[in-house]
Amino acid sequence: MSRQTKDLFEESTMSFGEHLEELRTRLIRALLWLAIGVSVCLFNGGIVVDFVRKPIDDALRRYSKANIQDDTAAIKSWSDKMYDEWGLDIILGERKKPASGEEEVVPEVESKLPAGTLKVNVPVDSLRRALHQVNPDAFGEPLPAAQVPEPAPTEQGDAPSPKAAPQTVPLIISSPELAEMQAVVEQSRRAVTLKVEEAFMTYLKVSTIAGFLLASPFIFRELWMFLAAGLYPHERRYVYVYGFISLILFFVGAVFCFYAVFPFVLKFLLGFNAFLKIQPQIRLSEWINFAVMLPVMFGISFQLPLVMLFLERMQILQVETYSQQRKMSILVISIISMFLTPADPMSMILMMVPLIGLYELGILMCKWSPPVSPFEGAAES
Repeated sequence: MSRQTKDLFEESTMSFGEHLEELRTRLIRALLWLAIGVSVCLFNGGIVVDFVRKPIDDALRRYSKANIQDDTAAIKSWSDKMYDEWGLDIILGERKKPASGEEEVVPEVESKLPAGTLKVNVPVDSLRRALHQVNPDAFGEPLPAAQVPEPAPTEQGDAPSPKAAPQTVPLIISSPELAEMQAVVEQSRRAVTLKVEEAFMTYLKVSTIAGFLLASPFIFRELWMFLAAGLYPHERRYVYVYGFISLILFFVGAVFCFYAVFPFVLKFLLGFNAFLKIQPQIRLSEWINFAVMLPVMFGISFQLPLVMLFLERMQILQVETYSQQRKMSILVISIISMFLTPADPMSMILMMVPLIGLYELGILMCKWSPPVSPFEGAAES
């Protein structure tokens, strides 16, 4: 009894000229989708630029506030400096200050003050003296510091209780000069441009990249419709499964870099400006390049489980090899993380630790999905 066979390409058989025509049609459609995506992002490019700028703007704002606190506070210990420069305060929170005799008065934070206004805490004694100078009849003269009664001794001993912190009252002051000062300070916390056309070119670049990302599902669909005609059905299933996993891993790596790695990297790198007493001026175009390349590197590095699975399917490496060479693999991951990230230790650790976890995930994927013969898949089809 003869065995019936089926040509897997009988429904997609085309001549060479028909293949070229199909490729031309798919490329034109992909370019149309790209044009639509870029057009949408050009009309909303300000939102995209603000989104990409947010990490550096937040880092510059924190850097400015930290410098003001360092200028007004006492000299930090080496442990406090390492705690701040390594970005541990982002994970563990601010370090608690040691208890002192006087309780620190924390000023209230206004949700939103109008431009040109400033909230300050004024000691009550100073306010009384100022009011007395303005209107001596309505406001009496405050007691001198020598006539202020000392705190009464405690019951447990003769030592007097510690002096209470000076009382303060919040005042809101307003002035046109304050509005100008606030504008200058706020401008110093933003990225800068060094050429007349740089802002416009950056806008176009960001809009083009965002438009490609927006239209990428439709672009890849058009390319896939051309490539899928030359694949076996079981090969298409592999692309569907592993392509989806690859997309998820890339997305997780890029998001992890943008929201978890950037704060540490920027805090560490900007900390060298404070160490060298240099005012940073971040160029917008260079930041855009950095903000695009580093998430892409993280997304590519997160493909490690699929690379391991591919090597195992090609019989280049075995699952036992992955398990036995785990220590060597961790060393290689550490070296790769060192080259793919900036020089700060925190970003290297933040890439190395997930990659070690993904390495273990790759071993599990090789064990859970044993290799299947392609001839079996073709026969089932």
